Amino acid sequence: MSDTTIINCPSCGVKNRVPIHKLSMGPRCGRCKTPLSVSANNASPVVLTDANFDSLVGSANVALVDCWAPWCGPCKMIGPVIEELAGEFGSRALIGKLNVDENPVVAQRYQIRSIPTLLFFKNGNLSDTMVGAAPAQQIRAKLLSML
Repeated sequence: MSDTTIINCPSCGVKNRVPIHKLSMGPRCGRCKTPLSVSANNASPVVLTDANFDSLVGSANVALVDCWAPWCGPCKMIGPVIEELAGEFGSRALIGKLNVDENPVVAQRYQIRSIPTLLFFKNGNLSDTMVGAAPAQQIRAKLLSML
């Protein structure tokens, strides 16, 4: 379930759970069969874990990973920005969230010492890191430069 995203149908309003790897295949609403827009502001960030991180981030052309924790104030501040970017970038980039408290293996691998930390991946390889609550336009510009 963590390798899926929820997309609201623009026609009937039903929430559709769509596997991330099928976003590029033109998903349709399960109820009314209307095509679902993966680029509209209705997608959510993917929940990344130690178990699914390598397969999801490794298979994405571009990925942004928000390393966060629920008790972190600055993480809560950029949470809405990450939600917005997930909707904006749709199938063009994987936008994910990794709870560092629950997923220590990945956090240790990328030496996450401060949160929030944003990891940018290109073709499965780490290409850039931002530490701290960066402004939305700076994060967006970095993603656009990687596409």
